[in-house]
Amino acid sequence: MTRDEVRKRGWDGLDVILVTGDAYVDHPSFGAAVIGRVLEAKGLRLGVIAQPDFRSAESMKILGKPRLFFGITAGNVDSMVANYTAHKRPRLSDDYSPGGRPGLRPDHAAIVYANRVREAFKDVPIVLGGIEASLRRFAHYDWWRDEVRRSILLDSRADILVYGMGEAQAVEIARRIAAGETLHGIRGTAVVAGCGLRVAGCGSEEPRETFPGNVDHGEWEVVEIPSYEEAKGDPDKFNEAFRVIVENQDPFTGRTLAQRHANRCVVQYPPALPPDTKSLDAVYELPYARGWHPSYDRGGGVPGFETVRFSIISHRGCPGECSFCGLSLHQGRIVSSRSESSIVKEAEALTRRRDFRGTITDVGGPTANLYGAVCGRWHGSGACSTRHCLTPSPCRNLKPGYEKALALYGRLSALPGVRHVFIESGFRHDLLVDPKARTYLERICKDHVSGRMKVAPEHCSDRVLDIMNKPVFSVYEQFSALYRSICETLGKDQYLVNYFISSHPGCTLEDSLFLALKLGELGIHPEQIQDFMPLPMTLSGTIYHTGKDPFTGKSIYVPRTFRERKMHRALIQHKNPKNTPLVREALKLLKKEHLFPKLMPGKK
Repeated sequence: MTRDEVRKRGWDGLDVILVTGDAYVDHPSFGAAVIGRVLEAKGLRLGVIAQPDFRSAESMKILGKPRLFFGITAGNVDSMVANYTAHKRPRLSDDYSPGGRPGLRPDHAAIVYANRVREAFKDVPIVLGGIEASLRRFAHYDWWRDEVRRSILLDSRADILVYGMGEAQAVEIARRIAAGETLHGIRGTAVVAGCGLRVAGCGSEEPRETFPGNVDHGEWEVVEIPSYEEAKGDPDKFNEAFRVIVENQDPFTGRTLAQRHANRCVVQYPPALPPDTKSLDAVYELPYARGWHPSYDRGGGVPGFETVRFSIISHRGCPGECSFCGLSLHQGRIVSSRSESSIVKEAEALTRRRDFRGTITDVGGPTANLYGAVCGRWHGSGACSTRHCLTPSPCRNLKPGYEKALALYGRLSALPGVRHVFIESGFRHDLLVDPKARTYLERICKDHVSGRMKVAPEHCSDRVLDIMNKPVFSVYEQFSALYRSICETLGKDQYLVNYFISSHPGCTLEDSLFLALKLGELGIHPEQIQDFMPLPMTLSGTIYHTGKDPFTGKSIYVPRTFRERKMHRALIQHKNPKNTPLVREALKLLKKEHLFPKLMPGKK
């Protein structure tokens, strides 16, 4: 869209302009599309600038100046993850760009885009959102630069940052700007303010004070976490800050947090409340075109869209809290599910599309088998602060919605024009070994697995799994046997797709050798291994930076050099002939050269 196209619609200008690091795809799996449709439904005039030329401020002027604000997101993933591999090499492709072309988004995209907007329009409000902004809202460790960076709010010069899923925040921000009201005090946001008043420290028994001066932060208790300068200079202070952030992540119990950066403060308000079913239905029932912008037709389309073209999002939230993942921190631990009727309505719309061939490829969310999950605490007093939902074993108060899910899948399968309803999202295998899940698992294996079920055991060392906050390996072995048994009974030739991580904090070469030998015993030879990447504001990323567990203070070994990381991966993928030199080197370091013939039979 250009300014001429805006005028052709009879508009004298736009209310909001969204800038995204992804190609524009109008589908509910793409954050910019969701926020745009939500604001449009409130009567606002929207424009989107997708993957602008980040070298010039002129690219931000193409639609003129918006009446309310510029909304900026790096895209569906952190721009550094999109641009670089786990060995910090430039990626050869970008699934969220036209034709998969790399190099169309800058490093630290949210910062770059915001500063280009500020160059183009000095006084326009700027709102940051998306996963990159969400997980960089405080001082954070940036693995790619190997340094503790300031809050993205300061480097971007934005007015406000939205963290978590941002529909409600975006609507409230638009309303307040239109009404000339302050942006302070909105749940699920962070702002910058002057440090006018002292706040009692986290461990102090003194009364907390309103913080900072001349700003109304509502009735929430305010807690000051270690400053950027402290976190940058002292790993223990970095861990303290992380610990307090996590402890205040729950929307029902979280407090307002403040972190000083020199003479300014980043103030984060408590998380937004999880959406109820009616609100979630409304978001996903908006009129998405479910396709990429027509301008990408000649460029090969957008590869990342193909995996979700005929998928349906059924729920949000993840109580798993895997240490290496940012989902629990971004979407929250509380699961919110759509209604059966809303999902069926979306499926009916899919069947009317010319390109639909009868297969719904996925009905899921962060964890496939948690649609309809409920807990008595979630919508009353928040998630438990004293224990995890799924580890060391699933909490008895967590009720997976298996009956509700099977009823939904049955209705979808019965729709005219639907031949298959598959579940491609990953399953929590630790929830499926419960005898109460047997009927659900049998139905899934019988009707809703397209030949492969995705699970994530991640490792076989229970000590490493504990650091990852994953269940012990014996649970995976129990599930694997159960899965094979059910598939044999059904006469189904189906497999497990197992995800493993190499070089995670706590994992030694000895642990990777143990994993390699264990997988060999089980006849598993993984072709794909995820090399650990320390992501901002994750527990694993924090441990990588500090070398300590922020909750216990215990020192944890961290594989840091690329050479060692390559050896970890080579041991796990020892069947690959290219890994022979690295396998030999690793075994020599471990003084276990005698195992070489076992790992690589026929090699000398």
